[in-house]
Amino acid sequence: MRQRADYTHKFNAQSGRHGWLRLTPAYSVRIVEELIARCDHPMRILDPFCGTATTALSAACHGHQAVTTDINPFLVWFGRAKTDRYTGATIAATRDACGRALRLVARDALPPVPAPPIHRIERWWNPQELDFLQLLKAAIDHVTEPQSQPRTLLLVAFCRTLIALSNAAFNHQSMSFSPPAASAPGRDRGQVFAEAVALVLHGAGENPPGAAEVILADARAPLPYDGLFDRVVTSPPYVNRMSYIRELRPYMYWLGFLANGHDAGALDWSAIGGTWGTATSRLAAWKRPAEAFEHAELGRVLDLVADAGNRNGGILANYIAKYFGDMWVHLQNVTTMLSRDAEIHYIVGNSTFYRVLLPVERLYAAMLERIGFRSIACRPMRKRNSKVELIEFDVSAVWPGGRG
Repeated sequence: MRQRADYTHKFNAQSGRHGWLRLTPAYSVRIVEELIARCDHPMRILDPFCGTATTALSAACHGHQAVTTDINPFLVWFGRAKTDRYTGATIAATRDACGRALRLVARDALPPVPAPPIHRIERWWNPQELDFLQLLKAAIDHVTEPQSQPRTLLLVAFCRTLIALSNAAFNHQSMSFSPPAASAPGRDRGQVFAEAVALVLHGAGENPPGAAEVILADARAPLPYDGLFDRVVTSPPYVNRMSYIRELRPYMYWLGFLANGHDAGALDWSAIGGTWGTATSRLAAWKRPAEAFEHAELGRVLDLVADAGNRNGGILANYIAKYFGDMWVHLQNVTTMLSRDAEIHYIVGNSTFYRVLLPVERLYAAMLERIGFRSIACRPMRKRNSKVELIEFDVSAVWPGGRG
């Protein structure tokens, strides 16, 4: 068993639109390709945990009809940007808007937008870089129409630029910052943005033959979509306290999807597996509902984690219980959207808490069996890191019911 960097977000960086923005928890397009490569006819494919729309874009590129959902409005916006179709005229208009925006910045012709209320923003950007980003955002707003495709493409490039100019080591879940320092001599910030635009437009010129729809929705609720799906390919949040909001917050603040830390915590609490900000404190008061998923192995882990000798053990036990309660609701709900003999694939990783192994894949399999799925399998795919016990799995099954 190897770590397989090609099964992680790192592989996406060289894969056209998949490489527009990186997200550490995102899974690799190669995994999706392998799971749909043997499909010899057009299908309806569902991903109820959109993330960066890896499944939806890959399915559309293979001529399938894809639907994906997410509870995070920024990810829905970005997923739509990645899966949209762009004409040559749109690409030319975007290139022209980029030039006009950079000329406005060079002349200092517009008042800058306010700096976003990111906590300790001085860690993120040196003063010169922050000034440039504020002027650039104002220029993009000035030269593009709201909701237009050129604006969307320039904002994707803006997101790439704000990370490229930051002090953040944005290549691992454990984000770190370089000490604030003066800007590098001769650094051409405008060129950084121009190169980001060129990369985005190169991907925009490769329209997928299939179709993808990205919907703002909660995976625990019925999907506002008319039709049944032949396959589910998804990677839900892992049970490892990895917050998508934590990593996405620079994009979300700059683009107006977040206004303050309270909003960030509230959104993470509404998501499955979220623990950012106030989401953690709310776990302390959370009570397990009577209809929660019960399983002997899960109960054993909850007891061990909640042991009085473990600092914050009670909160973490609640976190684990809430996660599986949410996924239990989701998996029951997803059966209403499946055609007969639909195949599902959930890419999940196991976790440890206080050296207690949480066998996530076996608990997923137990939930699927109890719901009525058949042909359930847990295929190990890769080591997640140097710890031998942490593995990523493809948990697959077939739904025997449905109306198709």
